[in-house]
Parts: sequence; structure tokens; C-alpha cells
Amino acid sequence: MAKLDDLVNDFLAQKKIAVVGISDRRDTGCNLAYRNFKKNGYRVFAVNPHISTFEGDTCYPDLKSIPENPDAVFLLTNPTVTEQIVQQCVSLGIRRVWMHCMMGTKPGLALGMTSVSPSAVELCNANGITVIPGSCPNQFLKPDIGHAMMRGLWRMFGFMRVN
Repeated sequence: MAKLDDLVNDFLAQKKIAVVGISDRRDTGCNLAYRNFKKNGYRVFAVNPHISTFEGDTCYPDLKSIPENPDAVFLLTNPTVTEQIVQQCVSLGIRRVWMHCMMGTKPGLALGMTSVSPSAVELCNANGITVIPGSCPNQFLKPDIGHAMMRGLWRMFGFMRVN
């Protein structure tokens, strides 16, 4: 099985990223990820079915509405939504998915604070989709001090391993 750093490097090597879970109601980690991807030169697509724009950019209701397929999808959503989005990834042939979890990648550690859905992970694996089941791109994209500390702590405590 691939190590987390290898999965992250592969994900971050992609150029077009859909970010699912953007919010116009409050500033979230998903919004930060969108900004970080954009600031680091990625072509980024905001996805939320309840808003039409985010910071002046078009916000799409789902992956199928994006005019071109993204290379990868980052999700910070309810696990039920994660399952629906992974179904769309299967349909569209998208091969990389990152499911956010605030507490690293150790299953069950942050049940109320995770986008990871075990059935969505299984669906990814069954369909040849490379999946990162947890952690956060904000810990890897030129992280701020808080995200850098989280990454270091979670790694030290063994919470950054992919099973």
C-alpha cells in the first residue's frame, strides 16, 4: 500500500482540482483549501449546490456541471455527501479523491469531524480511484503554523498512516 506522502504528492501533481464543500456562510477549512490550491497555481473549481459563486468564481452544483473534468477532487463534506460525490467521480472517470479529516487518517478518530466514508473509500478502491482517507491539503500546501503543527503531531502519534 502507498504511503501517505506518496499519495499526497500524486494528488498535488494534478493541475485541476474540484473542491467540494465550499461555504458562503462561514469561513471553513474547505474555503482555505480552495484559496491555497488557487494561490499555489492550481485550476480550482468550487462545488456547492446551494451557491452560484464563491469569491467571484463560479460555484458548481456538482461535478457533472463543471465544464471540464477535474483531475482530482477534495471533499470537506458530510460523509453521506462524500458517497454521492465519489459516485460522480466513478461516472466521470476521475481517478483521485481526498476526503478531509481533521485528525489525520486513523479511522474512527474524529467521527463527528470527518468527510471520510468507509463505503466511499471502498467504492474508490473498487473502481481504481486513488483515495486519501483523511488529513488535509492545508497541512501540505505551504502550511501555516497551525496546520504544520497538526501535521507534525498527527505524524508523531501515528495518525498519518494509510491502512
